[in-house]
Formats: sequence, C-alpha cells, structure tokens
Amino acid sequence: MSFYLIGDSNNAGKILANKPIRKNSSPKPKCNLFSGSWVFDNVSYPLYKEQQCSFMTDDFACHKFGRKNSKFQHWRWQPHDCDLPRFNAKALLEKLKGKRVLFVGDSLNKNQWVSMVCLIESSGIPSLKPPIWKGNLITFEVKEYNATIDFYWSPLLVESNCDDPVKHRVRDRIIRIEAIEKHARNWIDADILIFDSFTWWLESQMTLLWGSFESSDAIYKKVGMKLRRYEMALRTWSDWLEFQIDRKRTRLFFMSLSPPHRNATDWGMGNGQNCYNETEPISRKQYWGSENDVKMMEIAEEAVNGLQKRGLDIQYLNITHLSDYRKDAHPSIYKRNWVALTKEELLNPRSYADCVHWCLPGVPDVWNQILFAYIMNSSRENRVKL
Repeated sequence: MSFYLIGDSNNAGKILANKPIRKNSSPKPKCNLFSGSWVFDNVSYPLYKEQQCSFMTDDFACHKFGRKNSKFQHWRWQPHDCDLPRFNAKALLEKLKGKRVLFVGDSLNKNQWVSMVCLIESSGIPSLKPPIWKGNLITFEVKEYNATIDFYWSPLLVESNCDDPVKHRVRDRIIRIEAIEKHARNWIDADILIFDSFTWWLESQMTLLWGSFESSDAIYKKVGMKLRRYEMALRTWSDWLEFQIDRKRTRLFFMSLSPPHRNATDWGMGNGQNCYNETEPISRKQYWGSENDVKMMEIAEEAVNGLQKRGLDIQYLNITHLSDYRKDAHPSIYKRNWVALTKEELLNPRSYADCVHWCLPGVPDVWNQILFAYIMNSSRENRVKL
C-alpha cells in the first residue's frame, strides 16, 4: 500500500506522487490533485456501471431515464504532475474496519454518498444489504468489515423548516441560525464526517429564527444578505465541532461548492440555454462559471481554516474548479425525483433540466477518489500544514 502526502486543497491540495514516504529521504515533488484536466478514457472508466449498482437512485440514473449518450462516463481527471489514485474499495474498507463514515448535507452530498456506495459494491464485496432509511439518516452497512457509510439529510447544517428528508420544498425557509443539536447529536459518534452546504443558502430572502418554532416569544427576522446568513450558520457549526468532536478520533472534510451549469452563455452558447444536450466538457483553460459564488466559498474556507487553528483534523476539498468543466455530466431531463417529469416538462428543458446534480457514474466518483486519497493518508503528522 502506498501512502500519500496531502496538504490543504485551497493551498494547492498537495499530494506526494504514488511513492512510499521514507524517513530522512530527500524531499519528493508534490502535486496538486485539484489542478489538472479531463482526459477521455473509455478503457478504465467508468469505475462501475449504472445498471449494476443496486443502490442507484432515480435522481442520478440518467441512462435509465433515457439518456443515450454515454461519453460523459468515460472522462478521467488527470492532475498535472501526478496520477489520481484509483479507488480501491477493499483497501478503503480495511481502513474503515469498525468505523462509521457519515456524509452530512444536501442532495449534492447524497449524490456523492450514492457514488460511494456504488463504488464499494462494484468491488464484489458479498452480502451487502439495502440501506436502511430512518428519518434523516440513511445507513449502509458493510457487515464483513463492521463498517457503515451513512448519509444524513441536513441541507443547511443548522435546524430549519426544510429538515424533512422528503417534504422540504417550502416557500419561506425559516432557519434556526444558532441551533444545530437536533441534527448534530446524530453525527457525534462518526469517525469520518463529510459536510457540504452551499446551494440552499442562495435564496434572495430567508427568515432567521432565534428561539424555537414552538415558542411564543421567538424572534423572526427576514434577512437578504446571504453571505451574512451563511457566515452565522457556519459559526454555529464550527462552535459545535470545536466543543463536541473527539479530536483524537474524528476526521472532518468540507466539500467545496458543486458548480451548476444553468447559464450556457458562460461557455459561449445562446441566452436561455443550459446543460441540456451538452455532450462534451468545457475545454477552455481556467474556465470559471458565473454561478460559482467565490465569496461564499471564501467564508467556508475561512471556517475550515479557523477549525484547523483550533486543533481539529479538518480539510477543505476544493472540487469546484475541476467539476466546473463538466457541463456535459448533469442529469438534465434524464432523471426522476419523487415523480417523473411530465411530457410538457420534458419538452421544456430550458425550465426543467437539472443542471445542478450529477449523473452516476460521473463527476462525484472523482470527488470520492480524492476523498479516498485523503482517508488513506491517516498520519496527521505527514499532512502539510497551512
């Protein structure tokens, strides 16, 4: 087994090439996992097949719902100066023996979680049982390794009126901006926590609540400043982690913004178009989509940096730029949520194409390859500090 020297992803995401680390050896060249290009590879990719994953959900099963083009599945992320370690489910599960991994966040984090369980199943591990869904928590158990890989629905991290994992589409989002315990008590025993929370904060107006939903003297305030709201929520999240997480046990990751492709003018197409019918990645170097909120990303990075300074073992995985090239890899109209799109909706992809989530197999598999590299590098001393 090789070991990887990995640094902070906002500071070049450094990783030592696929060579053992030896004491007293001369410094090895370091590589930025997050800087590279997409290379077409129809020999090694995809890492699994959609129809062979028992745990695939209709949200991400693009071929099942009519997508004919499969080229989007055959792109490999190639860092400039090294190779991204290939996902090895059995090596990962050996590492996770007796442990609990928990993805916490919104449907994009669920997208990554489904990718992870599909990757694990593809290794041929026997006796995998269907995930158990209980409230906000979905539990996937690998009995042979006494390990669980779970997902917890908490799109805003703090408490809100959007916390129901099924009925969460509400017109007026109300956020208990200083309350997190209802969710967080379900995370406290995890050995590895992977968080995300961006998309749900982008509403122009949200109502913040101080007090409980049941309280007669609670304070409600409409707040339009999304950056301020987001900063307040991440402060609540950070404070809970600082005082509740076992620093000797738990590793933490925060996934950066997953880029949408709803505005085709970004890549030179007509106004009103989106990811629908896109079949190739964006080739322009240093492309940056107009929907990627840099200031929100900076707030998340600052929160992670603050936790690192407070002694927590946390990394910010900046997958935004590498994912931003992949306008071709979204479900578009080829999916089903709780109900299928109507004929009228299918004929109106400008309004109904999903250019936010990702088809599987696809881009989230690369996120998990990167996560795999970080998890396999268990020695905290070997990680480059900020």
